[in-house]
Amino acid sequence: MLDKYSYKVGDIVKMKKPHPCGEYNWLILRTGIDFRLKCLKCERLVMIPRPKFEKGVKSVVSGSQDENSK
Repeated sequence: MLDKYSYKVGDIVKMKKPHPCGEYNWLILRTGIDFRLKCLKCERLVMIPRPKFEKGVKSVVSGSQDENSK
C-alpha cells in the first residue's frame, strides 16, 4: 500500500493485523534488513524481516521527529 515509503526510526505505523494484546500501532526502533518494533500497548519488542513488515503495514500514523521539524 505504501510503496516507496522510507520508514524511519521513531515512525508509528498501523499494521493490518493486531498484536495478541489487541493493539494495531507500533513504534519503529530499528530499520534495515529486519525491523525492530515496539507495541504501543503492552510494550513488547519484536523483530520481523523487511518483506513481512512492508506487507503488514496499513498506514503511517505519525512520522519521526526529524520529518515533523522540516
